[in-house]
Amino acid sequence: MRSREYGPDLTPPWKRTAPAPEVPAEADLVVEEVTTGFCGAVIRCEKTAQGPVVTLEDRFGKQRVFPMEPRGFLLEGRVVTLVRPAAAPAPQGPARTASGSIAVPGARARVARAGRIYVEGRHDAELVERVWGDDLRIEGVVVEYLEGIDDLPAIVRSFAPGPDARLGVLVDHLVPGSKESRIAAEVTGDHVLVVGHPYVDVWEAVKPSSVGIPAWPRVPRGQDWKTGVCRALRWPENTGAAWQRILGSVRSYKDLEPTLLGSVERLIDHVTEAP
Repeated sequence: MRSREYGPDLTPPWKRTAPAPEVPAEADLVVEEVTTGFCGAVIRCEKTAQGPVVTLEDRFGKQRVFPMEPRGFLLEGRVVTLVRPAAAPAPQGPARTASGSIAVPGARARVARAGRIYVEGRHDAELVERVWGDDLRIEGVVVEYLEGIDDLPAIVRSFAPGPDARLGVLVDHLVPGSKESRIAAEVTGDHVLVVGHPYVDVWEAVKPSSVGIPAWPRVPRGQDWKTGVCRALRWPENTGAAWQRILGSVRSYKDLEPTLLGSVERLIDHVTEAP
């Protein structure tokens, strides 16, 4: 009598687990780990001796590392298997800086011009450096920190701007009728350009989608805006840490609102304009 041949899997078909779809663990993909229920956005994937792992960050900024096991995560309520994303294709065309300008490989920083750009607020200055730093070094434009706009008239008098030493200034919340607009009108001239953005704080100039939030919260009058934002978003009330989180989400000009982009580009053109 001829013996039957059986396959290696003797599990009845009705008990077999269907394979879960494979999903690349792209940055910012939000998933839930099935064992712990931890829900967060993908921060990075890494290859370890024990196998690939993924780091997730929840909305409170807490990070946890999980092995990328089959059927290990939920995506929009569906069981999936996370896999490492495919390597990014080689860039086509010329490389570009974070501001979108064509990068100049091997270019050295130019000797600093006499002209300057002053930026009100440390966070504003860090954001300008993040996106336009490469361009500014090639153009030889130095960015200086302006602690408060009340100091601007004295700075302009001391700087003594002229055709070969133009001055550009970026200020927060430059709207008609504000104190900022009155001071800006007082110092603006042929060789001084003051521009700004309409936001209470430069945090708002970063697109909410880049930060991973639906919108910037509305903070009641009389409440510190940055602290109010942290509370509304249920972030730890540490504005320094919150800013690093926001700044870390900015990779290029595409993460910023057009109003800020236009203002900074105008300042760079003004300071580098030939006399």
